[in-house]
Formats: sequence, structure tokens, C-alpha cells
Amino acid sequence: MGSRDVSPRTSGEGLHLSRAVAYTANRDSGSERSGVTSRFQLRLAALGLKSLIMSNTLRPNSLDAFWMPFTPNRTFKADPRMLTRAEGMYYYTPEGRPILDGTAGLWCVAAGHAQPKIVEAIQRAAAELDYAPAFNMGHPAVFEFANQLGGLLPDKIDRIAFTNSGSESADTALKIALAYQRARGKPNKYRLIGRERAYHGVNFGGMTVGGITKNRVNFGPMVGGVDHLPHTHDLRNAFSRGQPKHGAEYADALERLVALHDPSTIAAVIVEPVAGSTGVLVPPQGYLQRLRELCTRHDILLIFDEVITGFGRLGAPFASQFFDVRPDIITMAKAINNATVPMGAVAVTREIHDTIVNNSETPIELFHGYTMTGHPLACAAGLATLEVYRDQSLFERAAELAPYWEDALHSLKSAKHVIDIRNLGLIGGIELEPRHGKPTQRAMEAFRACFEKGALIRTTGDIIALSPPLIIEKPQIDQIVETIRDVLQKLD
Repeated sequence: MGSRDVSPRTSGEGLHLSRAVAYTANRDSGSERSGVTSRFQLRLAALGLKSLIMSNTLRPNSLDAFWMPFTPNRTFKADPRMLTRAEGMYYYTPEGRPILDGTAGLWCVAAGHAQPKIVEAIQRAAAELDYAPAFNMGHPAVFEFANQLGGLLPDKIDRIAFTNSGSESADTALKIALAYQRARGKPNKYRLIGRERAYHGVNFGGMTVGGITKNRVNFGPMVGGVDHLPHTHDLRNAFSRGQPKHGAEYADALERLVALHDPSTIAAVIVEPVAGSTGVLVPPQGYLQRLRELCTRHDILLIFDEVITGFGRLGAPFASQFFDVRPDIITMAKAINNATVPMGAVAVTREIHDTIVNNSETPIELFHGYTMTGHPLACAAGLATLEVYRDQSLFERAAELAPYWEDALHSLKSAKHVIDIRNLGLIGGIELEPRHGKPTQRAMEAFRACFEKGALIRTTGDIIALSPPLIIEKPQIDQIVETIRDVLQKLD
């Protein structure tokens, strides 16, 4: 591909700054009562914008109303990090400062920000068909998008149910698995097998098969009939490049669960091909193949949660194609339409779809769906996103950049506090030694310091997780890595 302009754009910052003030200005009497003065307010005052803060009627009264997800709300609202626009590889702060996006938002903006073709498609759809119900109704874009997705997926995994998020996709997949077993005359196959350290969203089904303790501990017994495989993190594999050598045997734990519960009771196994949210756990060589073999032997469905790995993250459309392992069900979301409009999807084999539909005793074959299923704006964005992926060869680009990305990440092996580095495709995990008695603190300080230096990273536990947009250039990879190196050197 030809060279790209990798410099952040700074034109028109005054316009965007005033827009930023409209949405993020002051913290009202709530902050005064708590004795906390927002650094954001001080910055605006330093820019001579105090009168604008006071007069702009579009601003919220405070930051208190929004209960932020997966965020220490009290800490954030005392010292907020605001983003007010994005373009290409960059976010921009209210002051117009560019922040290089090392995480594609939350693993989701694979084509980079503000792609014109996607923006125009959403605008056009909003003007033509702002909403259409999916219950007993349809619109052309939803069928076309399902057809095009089916062409991108592995062979004959091309029956698509749309959702609005990865969490909904996980729960939809689990319900389809149970409905399928019932439709084929095996209602006693009701057990679901997840994996330790897995993340399958925050709804009750996905939370239950998931294996991140803090996501589960406060919500009671959750869904019954669930068990878990062990995670694949193995210290023998420290600083592996790509798939680690050790650990395929962890898949054999399924045999123990089969012996414990009997295969006649197990409906499905769900795993992330690459576990992202827990800190980038790359599957050992042969692990996924062994899991597929065991599921087939015991008549158990295999579900791949590809919410993170779908749409080019590994250099192939889906991880199932990258690993050459064919699951029965694939979940997706995030990059399905470049995260511009909330959307997810579940793809199933024709055999699963046809079994449920053809054996239904009621006119409605699957009692499941959402008000926003196949929303016209989401579908328009999805169709345009697939066109961008294709026209800009972004999946191929990810594959080409992967070796450079790997070398850059592993150059941090000698960096201060680093105890492991993991990578595959354009995903990276840099594990830090935690502070004694203060887990997560060092990584969070690294996150904040990188933001101040103009790079957005993500942390989970004491792990820095990276997943840049697929449009990233080599100098930008270097900038992310060198920013992390410099930040770690200065951390205690």
C-alpha cells in the first residue's frame, strides 16, 4: 500500500473545542460540595474559556449523572480524561491535543475513525429509514448485510441473527445452542461449558460462562448448569512470539468434565479463540484443534466468541479461518460496523438453523430478538464498513504488519517492570509485575501517563492490552511502543 499521512490533524480545533466545552465543561455544585476541583476546568480557564464555560447552555450541569461502566467513577470525575472528536488514528481532547489510538477504541474501530464512506452511509440511512421493526417486518439492508456477512464467514456458517452488542451476541448464541439441542430431540443436553478468565459480556448467560471473578462475584448464583475449563495461561510460555508451544493439553480438561457430567447433558462449549479482555491469552499450538476434536467426539457444539478477533484483527476475516478450526457458532460485534452504531451478530451453521426452523411446533421458530435487531443505521454502517475493509485491503494489511508489530512489542522485553509479552496478529499484551499488595495500580498509572503523553492504551489487571486500528502505520507503532517504554521507565 502507498504511504499514508500519519500526522494528526489540528485544523478546525477552535470549532471542536467549543463543541467540547458544550459537553464536558464544569462539575457544578457537586464538585464544590466534595471539595474537588476538576483539572479539566483549570485547563479551560487557562485557555481563557471561563466565560464560555459559564454561558454555553448545551453543557451538562455536572459529571455526576452518568454512571460510567468498568470505571472508578470517583477517581475519574475528580480528574476526567475527555475525548471530543476522532479522525483516522487519533482521538482529540477538548484542547485539541491528539491522542494516538493504540486500542481501536475498545478493540472495535478496526478501520480507523471517521471513515467518510461509513459516515455518509449512516447519514443517508438516517434520512431515508430511521427505524424499522424486525418482528414480522423487514428492510432491504438487513438482508443484504446478512448475505454479505455470510460470504465472509467460514463455509456454511452463514445463517445470521443480529444483536446490539457482544454481550447480547453471547447470550443469543447460548440460547440458540439450547434451542438446537431441544429441537433435535435432546433436551437433556442443557449444560454450558465456559473457561476460566474468559469474557463473554455482562449479561447473565455470558457472565456465567465467563471466568473473570470480579465480573461475577456480586451477582448471586447466576445461570445453573455451567462449568468451566481451565485457562491457558502458562508461565512456561513467557515471551512467546505468536502461539505458545506449551498448553494444548489444557483442552483435555473437557474430557474430565464429560466424565463428570456425562456428554448427554452438555450442550455447548464457548471460548474466545484469543482471550482479549483478560489480558491477551493466545491459544497454545494445537489447543483449539484439540477442543474441536473433543466437541465433535462427544456431540457438543463449539462456540467461538469472536467479538474481538472478528474482522481482520489476526489478519484473516475471522480467527476460525486464521486457526483453520471450524466452530458451530460464531459471535461477533465491535468491528462489525466499525463501532459506529451499536450492533452484534451470531452466525450459525445451516444445520443448526434448519433443525430449529424445520422442527418448530409453533409458527415462530425461535422466541428471541430485540427491538433494535438489524437497525437500518447499523446495517448501513455495516455494509459500508465491509466495503472499506475490502477496498483498503485492511485484513491483508493487518497480516503484513503483524511481524513488525511483533518485533516492536518484544523490544519491550527489557523494559522496566515487564514480566511477559504476548502477541498475535495486531493484538498485544504486556504484563507488568504488580506492586506488592497493590494489584492493578502500576498498570493504571501507566495508562494515565501514556494518555498524558498522547497515546491511548488499555489496561486489564496489571496487563497493558493493545489492539490498534488496522490502518496503523509503522511510525505510529513505534510511537506507541516508545511511549510505553518511557512511561514504564519512570514508574516506581
